[in-house]
Amino acid sequence: MGKTTSHRITVCTSCKHKGTSCKPGFDLIKKLRSAIEMAGDAIPEDFEISGVACMAGCDRPCTVAYYGSQKATYLFGDIDPDTDIQDLVEFAQQYAYLHDGWCSSVDRPGKLRKSTLARVPSSMIALEPTEEFAH
Repeated sequence: MGKTTSHRITVCTSCKHKGTSCKPGFDLIKKLRSAIEMAGDAIPEDFEISGVACMAGCDRPCTVAYYGSQKATYLFGDIDPDTDIQDLVEFAQQYAYLHDGWCSSVDRPGKLRKSTLARVPSSMIALEPTEEFAH
């Protein structure tokens, strides 16, 4: 029986570098899959890596999202398949251990400290009603 995957990395495949027809998403997926596989047991969870036609980060190609069950989701932009693979792998290692997926920008590796486009809380997070919010 195969492992189930609770973590996913999605790469935009339609992002283009400004002024060119170059779409780096497919190259990034290939390089990221290889690097995650080479990391082996250094990443304690399986990550499904796939592409999607658009994540609306067109001004910041290439965009990459990290998702996990009951975890915050991250969207990163300005990712270069030639220079940023190690940062993406290190974040996968870190993200796998984060119970709720939440981390500060200073805790993210390398370029990912400054290239975060969004951090979306888990949809499982709910506020308990209190008197303050009841009115």
